[in-house]
Amino acid sequence: MKVLQVQGSSREKALGQITAHDVILTSYQLIIRDNQHYLNIKFGLILLDEASFIRNPDTDAAKTLRSLKATGRIALTGTPLENGVRDLWSIFQFALPGYLGNQKSFKERFESPIESGLSLPAGQAAAQRLQKLTQPYFLRRMKRQVLKDLPEKIEQVLWCVPSAAQAEFYRKILEEGREEIKAARRRSGQNGAKMTMFTVLLRLRQVCCDLRLTGIRPEALAGLEPDDLSGKWAALHDQVESALESGGKILVFSQFVQFLRLMRERFQAQKLDHAYLDGSSQDRSAQVERFQKDPNCRIFLISLKAGGYGLNLTAADSVILADPWWNPAVESQAIDRAHRIGQQKVVNAYRLAIRGTVEERILKLQAQKRGLVEAALNDQAPMMEGLSEGELEELIQ
Repeated sequence: MKVLQVQGSSREKALGQITAHDVILTSYQLIIRDNQHYLNIKFGLILLDEASFIRNPDTDAAKTLRSLKATGRIALTGTPLENGVRDLWSIFQFALPGYLGNQKSFKERFESPIESGLSLPAGQAAAQRLQKLTQPYFLRRMKRQVLKDLPEKIEQVLWCVPSAAQAEFYRKILEEGREEIKAARRRSGQNGAKMTMFTVLLRLRQVCCDLRLTGIRPEALAGLEPDDLSGKWAALHDQVESALESGGKILVFSQFVQFLRLMRERFQAQKLDHAYLDGSSQDRSAQVERFQKDPNCRIFLISLKAGGYGLNLTAADSVILADPWWNPAVESQAIDRAHRIGQQKVVNAYRLAIRGTVEERILKLQAQKRGLVEAALNDQAPMMEGLSEGELEELIQ
């Protein structure tokens, strides 16, 4: 088959040669920009890899792909639901346009009753109807079914004790944040504080990682050693040292690029060879190849957003999630960069979390939310719907 890659500096020339090729490879970002070149073509098949990229039906990528003409459509994804049942509607609206109704009717029939409560009769009935409708159009193959020889994956939480300075700043920011939320409600009413809550939660999560992430004046931190700035450094050091002593390689994920850069500085000072990847990295492939092939490069620091998808990092047998995220499906994607075809060792995944903080409450909230995919798809894959204002308030305690 004649294959055409539409990318890079020669993209304009490639776009003029589409009809002379059998297979066109492009990206979600470029399909938006090059939409006009595809509108008049009737494709035999449009295939989406990592189809959760279009889980939001209102994005330009989702709208563009729905507008293309094709005889057949296939969507591949390991996480058909990440934020809510609407994700599933968006993917189906691409694959089988109109099959699950329009967005308004889908919300009334399925989304609202399921997300209102699976313990309620209406939620259970809606989930069963959705299963029955979607199952004929799923080829669902679980990892445990197709990779019977894949080694085990072991996950655990490593609870960390905050340093004295960290605990003090946490209490201060929590008290200030509660006052800001009250003020926002006085200005905008009972439901007008959601954005303020997210801001407060961001600050609290930053404090849990390292005080230097919070914008606290440097003079306020003068005289403090790195381990005084976060209770996580000791746990991170112990886990990295243990993995290196056993001859393994390690992936370290964080949502905070600044936290990753502090880790990079620390590893550089300790003369520990490592690879690094965040959203601004220009050498993604080179970093991956070095980690996979260089026996001396045994640590890979990766931002959750930049490295959660599309990487094969089977050289690693340990994964550290330096800070918990609302959505356990995203965390699972990160862990599965190592736990995939080609892995020969047991994969150990560790979540670092500070006791008695928002991080402990996020982990509890994750556990409460894990039933939605099972209900909608009859599956055990984890997911998490969007956070309500009430749920946000429970975190800020």
